[in-house]
Amino acid sequence: MTGKNTGVLQSVERAMRVLDHVAAAGGPVAAREVARDLGLTLPTTYHLLTTLVTGGYLVHLPEQRAYALGHRLDDLARALHRQIAVPPGVCRVAAVVHREAHAAAYYASLRNAEMIVAHVDECPEHPRIRTLGVGFHEAPHATAFGKLMLATLEPADREAVLDRTGTPAVTAATVTDRDQLQEQLHRVRGTGLAVEVNEFQPELSCMAAPVNDAAGRFVGAVAVSLPTARMRADRWSVERVVRLGAVRASRAVALETATRTGRLRNG
Repeated sequence: MTGKNTGVLQSVERAMRVLDHVAAAGGPVAAREVARDLGLTLPTTYHLLTTLVTGGYLVHLPEQRAYALGHRLDDLARALHRQIAVPPGVCRVAAVVHREAHAAAYYASLRNAEMIVAHVDECPEHPRIRTLGVGFHEAPHATAFGKLMLATLEPADREAVLDRTGTPAVTAATVTDRDQLQEQLHRVRGTGLAVEVNEFQPELSCMAAPVNDAAGRFVGAVAVSLPTARMRADRWSVERVVRLGAVRASRAVALETATRTGRLRNG
């Protein structure tokens, strides 16, 4: 029984690796390439590809003798957006932060030791960082809201996250040394604010302040991104807007939780 379950789990893990590999490719991928790159036998690869095609996660392109992402992934993306949707009050706070800071504003939610971008407020004059769309959850060591999360974690949990994600150099300015990162996080805990300068994208900087629930637990962050030159020139005015936005977002989260709890009790 144990061996059979292990085989099933191994098949699932291999299927996820295949799906990730096709997703990371620049275009359709041939089965032989998947097998070679992942170190799988060709029959196993075909079995996994056929299973993913049957589920709608991949499509087979006969004319190209290759495989590409399927429509089911778009369904999952929409479902994710629904699940991480933020309360209307938080959206209104992000709009105010965007307007008053003259910068793209973000709300990132804490989900299972990951900070995931759940809402973005931007405009043509103040666009978001291209990769920081809803659903982004990578490089916590290089983003302001990621640093906030890392600063709140217990040391063992923080190390586990960093072991999983690594600390790669996203830009030449990214802090990749763990000792230096720990010094940054110590300052974040002391000031209640996280700032990254050119660490995630050259000539762009981010600032984030923590959002807490009614019990004082860290649940998310209000953040902005703007050109580094502006960050340096307007640091204190931007910080005031971000900190106030985080306070308002904390109130909105607490109100939404209280309202939802009341509905459940009365339902």
